[in-house]
Amino acid sequence: METVKTDILVIGAGSGGLSVAAGAVQMGADVTLLEGHKMGGDCLNYGCVPSKALLHAGHADMDWQQAHDHVRSTIATIEPHDSVERFEGLGVRVISEFGAFISPTEVQAGSTKITARRIVIATGSSPFVPPIPGLDTVPFETNETIFDLVEKPDHLLIIGGGPIGMEMAQAHRRLGCDVTVIEGMTALGRDDTEAAEIVKAAMRDQGIAIEENAMAAEIRGQAGAIEIAAKDGRVFKGSHLLMAVGRQPNIDRLNLNVAGIDHDRSGIKVDASLKTSNRKVYAIGDVNGGMQFTHAAGYQAGVIIRSALFGLPAKARADHIPWATYTDPELAQIGLTEAQARKQYGDKLEVARFDYAGNDRAIATGHITGFVKVMVVKGRPVGATIVGHQAGEHINLWALVIVNKLKMSAVAGMVSPYPSLGEVNKRAAGAYFSPRLFDSKGVKRVVGLVQRWLP
Repeated sequence: METVKTDILVIGAGSGGLSVAAGAVQMGADVTLLEGHKMGGDCLNYGCVPSKALLHAGHADMDWQQAHDHVRSTIATIEPHDSVERFEGLGVRVISEFGAFISPTEVQAGSTKITARRIVIATGSSPFVPPIPGLDTVPFETNETIFDLVEKPDHLLIIGGGPIGMEMAQAHRRLGCDVTVIEGMTALGRDDTEAAEIVKAAMRDQGIAIEENAMAAEIRGQAGAIEIAAKDGRVFKGSHLLMAVGRQPNIDRLNLNVAGIDHDRSGIKVDASLKTSNRKVYAIGDVNGGMQFTHAAGYQAGVIIRSALFGLPAKARADHIPWATYTDPELAQIGLTEAQARKQYGDKLEVARFDYAGNDRAIATGHITGFVKVMVVKGRPVGATIVGHQAGEHINLWALVIVNKLKMSAVAGMVSPYPSLGEVNKRAAGAYFSPRLFDSKGVKRVVGLVQRWLP
């Protein structure tokens, strides 16, 4: 058996793990990385990358084969950046095995025993498959298999109306499939209600059936002829089934009890510094049960590097982490939604808003559906919602504002090129100040006095 001693042991080569490994080794640490499956993790192979490639393919009017060729080509183009060869070239020791704790500071990976000063668990998550009666006898897809379908589904049934389900619904509809989304509660239920309704209305106009409050009670049938019976008696029929009801942390292989690491079914428990109950072990990304976004894992990697490499205090925050659903129109959010902000701040909250329909570029290009809504307390944004064309791009500005705790005046003072869609953000800031300037008797009185005295 080979024995390895290392400064930093990273378990899992998804976005978070790769960010820690690359950052730590380039700063002089001895780094060992374990990955028993695919480098790049879920995001590259089954999530963000292939889903956005498929959405683009549908928008570009590709046929089924062209679309799937585009997905594979996209993954292949990005793969070298996440490859074993690249990380070994950086100086990382890469072991292509799964890891399991054999003591609080030791991990077994195949025939190798690794002792580490600090350990980072970044094993991510996998599709959650609920125990719906009959599901064990019916073929179904998850995000890990849907991109490998050889033949186009005639009618795709999707259980789950979250971001994954809604994005896949639109992608497959644009590729010529009939699609029904079956959601036990409310589709896009974690997002701003008003914004979510705009997305759902657009998708229904595109021919996608979205069935809400339809809790699946039984699944029956066979390949090509599947039925889903809801608890209220509704029955939905289709040829293929995609399960998109959420994620579960990848912790079963880790032997966490041996390492004294607290966990439950939602993931590994961490404190604000992302440390587990074993103070030499961190957990980042999906596996710690927090925000399940690639960019959140990347951000957490930076927090850990500060702590593990330099011994400096570092705490993770979540209020400045944006997210987006890449439907058409797109839906993006950072910080508090309007409902959350009203609950937290009450009468102190002001909501600034600007509709896409008032933007000249949106009018010129036919993208007038949507709005920007900013939740403001004492002049500072505490959240922003954008629904509309390229919302995922426009939310970047509010991410910059919120992380740096800037005021609305910083956005109002920005000059946007004309005509640009990005001007919707500046106009939203303008909407915040307009009542203060144009409806203020004090301002009008001052202007009147100044005008009398000016030569």
